[in-house]
Amino acid sequence: MFGFRRPPSRPATPRPDAVTVNGRALPLTIRENARATRMTLRIEPGGRALKLTIPKGLPGREIDAFLTRHQGWLMTKLARVADTGPLSDTSTIPIKGIDHRIVLTGKLRGLAEETEIDGMPALRVSGSPEHTGRRVADHLKRVARQELEPLVRKHAASLGKPVRAIAYKDTKSRWGSCTSEGNLSFSWRIAMAPPFVIDYLAAHEVAHLKEMNHGPDFWATCTALCPRTKEAKRWLKQNGSRLFAVTF
Repeated sequence: MFGFRRPPSRPATPRPDAVTVNGRALPLTIRENARATRMTLRIEPGGRALKLTIPKGLPGREIDAFLTRHQGWLMTKLARVADTGPLSDTSTIPIKGIDHRIVLTGKLRGLAEETEIDGMPALRVSGSPEHTGRRVADHLKRVARQELEPLVRKHAASLGKPVRAIAYKDTKSRWGSCTSEGNLSFSWRIAMAPPFVIDYLAAHEVAHLKEMNHGPDFWATCTALCPRTKEAKRWLKQNGSRLFAVTF
């Protein structure tokens, strides 16, 4: 009786967990989706990570080939997201859509303060230079609360819906969320956006108190609360990654 020996199988190609683009190693998250028929590559907000959705069971070599083919696309897209580096005395930060120059006061204590220096908007920041980012972030959190909470109350009153709680987080993939219990959450980074965009975000999450979806009724409600909804959505699409890219 004759037998045939099977040739040894190739070892499986390991799946990558990072992709190097323009000298930067970006973390790569790979998610299998049984319903996916093709690979979909997404740059996470801020340009600091990548997410790849693939069909279930796809070989690693096909993933490598896909990423190689898309190197040029990644280089082009990521070049538009500036890596600002840590904030310092030479940095600028947008506050409600207006760039403010950061000026260190040299004082150890005190809250950051918006002012004008030589007729230009500035943010005076106290504390040690290595704490500049944290101090600026704390100021943006205060601005976010001051701007969003009155807007949330106004929009919720228009719909006759109660708001149970409002939280502020440094989320990396979404600007806000709303639960059926009336708990709203916002990214405090929205304080860097113009006022009409901040108003849109408040209206968007409050509209979810009435419509827990993104169907036509939801968008009609959102637009009734914030007439500049389309303009604000377009602004976030064009500029949102820049806000997420700021390093604090």
